[in-house]
Amino acid sequence: MHASSSAAPMRGFRYYDLLVGGMVAVLLCSNLIGPAKVCTVTLPVLGAVSFGAGNLFFPASYIFGDVLTEVYGYARARRAIWAGFGAMLFATAMSQAIIHMPPSPTEPFNAQLQPALEIVFGGTWRIALASIVAYWLGDFANSFVLARMKLWTRGRMLWTRTIGSTLVGQGVDSLTFYPIAFIGIWEGQTILAVIAFNWAMKVAVEVVFTPLTYAVVGFLKSREGVDTYDEHTHFTPFSLKDEGEVRAPGRAQG
Repeated sequence: MHASSSAAPMRGFRYYDLLVGGMVAVLLCSNLIGPAKVCTVTLPVLGAVSFGAGNLFFPASYIFGDVLTEVYGYARARRAIWAGFGAMLFATAMSQAIIHMPPSPTEPFNAQLQPALEIVFGGTWRIALASIVAYWLGDFANSFVLARMKLWTRGRMLWTRTIGSTLVGQGVDSLTFYPIAFIGIWEGQTILAVIAFNWAMKVAVEVVFTPLTYAVVGFLKSREGVDTYDEHTHFTPFSLKDEGEVRAPGRAQG
């Protein structure tokens, strides 16, 4: 644990940019495609269960966040979170601009397209705000908890910090999103029930994909030749500084 370390420049990482791109893509798609669609499936014991379609894929952004923090450290995951935050702001602004631009009356297809755009991308300002704020708070909470737990566990028991950080991060996300988006619209009991179910479902996704997370983390540490510990990292979210003690990967993931 006390081996020499150094801060490697991000341009030396072969897979970092690809992971950031993947994280941003999942984040945008899960927030733009199907978040308002309510699906119902019948499960053993539980019976019919309803959930927002976007919630099936949104947890993948947290898995990306776990991998980025575990391999490259909190500071480099922080840069990815800000990239996702900026992408969400741009997507929100772009969708609103396109919706409010006057459609040409000479193009018949606009009569079908405009109402469809308004339904799919014309979410209320509260839902857009809730998505952006909840993502920002939840992802930073997730990354912070994982980075701190890595120090506490001395890099061992990866599963404890991927699941533990998701418990906190997804909890913060759900506790932020639903009150901002629906308080005063839904009954308080409904909001609490939806928060509890979606939090449990998102954590369950993390648990199911834990073996895949192990495989990806092991692959990246081996190929990149790094394992990052945030012993002296400044954990403020308001920075883009490249920090983190980069060490040769060991065998402490068990």
